[in-house]
Amino acid sequence: MSEQAAGAPASPLKNAVRALRARRDVLKSLFDLELTSYYLLLGAVLLLLGIGLLEVFSASSVNNLVNGRPMLSSISNQAVSAVLGLALMWGASRLPPRVYRAMAYPALVGTVLLLLLVLAIGSSHNGNKNWLYIGPQPVQPSEFAKLALVLWGADLLVRKEKLLTTWDHLLVPLVPGAVVIIALVMMGGDMGTSIIIVAIVFCLLFTAGAPGRLFSILLCSAVGLATLAILIRPSRVRRFTNFLSPENDPGGTGYQAIHAFQALASGGWFGEGLGASKQRWGQLPEVQTDMIFAIIGEELGLIGALTVLALFLTLAYAGIRLALRTTDPFVRLVSASVTVWLAAQMMINLGAVTGVLPIAGVPLPFVSYGGSSLLPSLTAVGMLMSFARRRPEPLAPAAVEGAAEGAPATVRDQAVTAARPDSAPADR
Repeated sequence: MSEQAAGAPASPLKNAVRALRARRDVLKSLFDLELTSYYLLLGAVLLLLGIGLLEVFSASSVNNLVNGRPMLSSISNQAVSAVLGLALMWGASRLPPRVYRAMAYPALVGTVLLLLLVLAIGSSHNGNKNWLYIGPQPVQPSEFAKLALVLWGADLLVRKEKLLTTWDHLLVPLVPGAVVIIALVMMGGDMGTSIIIVAIVFCLLFTAGAPGRLFSILLCSAVGLATLAILIRPSRVRRFTNFLSPENDPGGTGYQAIHAFQALASGGWFGEGLGASKQRWGQLPEVQTDMIFAIIGEELGLIGALTVLALFLTLAYAGIRLALRTTDPFVRLVSASVTVWLAAQMMINLGAVTGVLPIAGVPLPFVSYGGSSLLPSLTAVGMLMSFARRRPEPLAPAAVEGAAEGAPATVRDQAVTAARPDSAPADR
């Protein structure tokens, strides 16, 4: 008679395997819940925002003193922007999709008008004319253009859904409208934002089902125009040709990259500790904006840097999950586009800090200093949270039986209604 037949206890290895399988099943059940995307979005954004506030305080306090500004001026402004952004995110998470569709055209028109005002009366910073002062507060309208384009593009493609089998309806007026926004942004010198807008347009077309040949044509056109934009500005030529070898120009175009590498290299596994960065003492330009990830690597080490990356991957997973599971074409287009927008901005920023990409002056979402980037990003995440709240929950077993084939329509409707969250009725 075998040990198992005789009632002998299972081996410790088998018990450990069973325990691991049980935990895996619990984790899988949690990720199968319909509101999983909502909580993943909320948790990832709050953690990124908290890390950003800590690092902005650390990076900006000394930098402000070195440059003769009040030590707490940057963190005070960022805290105000964070509170306002969280309020916008909460409000956005309560609005149904039809409200966002109604806002699409007004948002686009308002953004274009603001971009025109930037060209007329805007202010310049580091050679880029992309700031507009509204009272004492500087605003960067190009950051809000991303959100406006997502809403307008998604609403436009949904309205033309039955006509999207031909190229002309796929491209017009989406591509001309995007070209106008890109042209206005590029006239201010902001190439980094223009690249993200191009990524949003590509995502909209891909999600709408555009054919591969169309992407090839658009990609070649975008590369050609980007090359032209680089060649007509000598500073961009130097930046793009020297980014692989910054040591060739250590006092010029390579200065920022070299000090970013030094910050990352000195962090080790666990970092120097919060507030212990050396590069924040004036050596690293744009320390609290474009280069904030270098300070994270220096103070929190590889573990802290990977944690930030994992939070962005969680955000991307939640957005893609939402886009794949929805049956609403507008929600699918918006969810995919917002995910690509935030992911592209994160990759461009991290690529510049680590030397993989040229420095494009793009902030790290939710982490870098700046209300103009923070407010539209938090609003966009709130919009995704709204979509996640309004998805129907999985049907209970009794409801599934009642909704089986042959059941009356009223029974099926009641089953679906009962499965939806009470606080957020589905908007169809």
